[in-house]
Amino acid sequence: MLLLRFVCCLLIAVSSWFAAPSASAAEEFRVPILLYHRFGPTVADGMTVTTPVFESHMKYLHDNGYTVIPLRRLVDYYRGKAPAPKPKSVVIVTDDAHKSVYSYMLPVIRTYGYPVTVFAYPSAISNAKYAMTWEQLRELKKTGLFDIQSHTYWHPNFKKERRKLSSAAYDKLVTTQLVKSKVKLESELGAKVDLLAWPFGIYDDYLIKKAVEAGYVASFTIERRHATPHDPIMKLPRYLLINSDSGKAFIQLMEGNAVKRNVVY
Repeated sequence: MLLLRFVCCLLIAVSSWFAAPSASAAEEFRVPILLYHRFGPTVADGMTVTTPVFESHMKYLHDNGYTVIPLRRLVDYYRGKAPAPKPKSVVIVTDDAHKSVYSYMLPVIRTYGYPVTVFAYPSAISNAKYAMTWEQLRELKKTGLFDIQSHTYWHPNFKKERRKLSSAAYDKLVTTQLVKSKVKLESELGAKVDLLAWPFGIYDDYLIKKAVEAGYVASFTIERRHATPHDPIMKLPRYLLINSDSGKAFIQLMEGNAVKRNVVY
């Protein structure tokens, strides 16, 4: 009897050594979503990352074994449509569709072949001097490296709008911002738009509810930390990068030890 118990215990132990890790262990990832806005040879404003600094970021990822995955790939995990991202996965996004994305970001991205998601607000496209044109966005899309998604229709500050509008007017504004952006981007670019970056990082339960109703499956904040399996799909965090996030500061950020700061647009 003792021998039989010993053999049974041994078989259980051996089988456990070769068993696949539990789902929770396999999915315990930490993915930094790197958010850029503007680029150029010099720092034009607080949101500019100079081209040399941006190039150094991309080189660091390349030289240190990071895999840049499409944002959609990460979203698909949260939706139960893809396995957990592998260790040292990273995502690159940019907000506003500034013209410097086409002039300065695109050449660097082509060099490394990294996927990028651009969050655009359509009211500026082919209208504002600082923004790209529809044709430039189409060129980005044709590279196969860029996905264009929504940043609302004209980038409102929802906190300010809520204070000055009636409930009915605010509800109408929110619906318009979310739906009109989605419809315009899809019609101009011929691709599905269902990801949303919150302007100024402003969101609440009401706005999330409206985004879901409008057909968005994921949305993104500017909370400065890595995305993990525990994050709600409508509140995924991103690191808003500025030019001082270079050298040691960028390495610390990638390791999850970024310096905390208040973001001022």
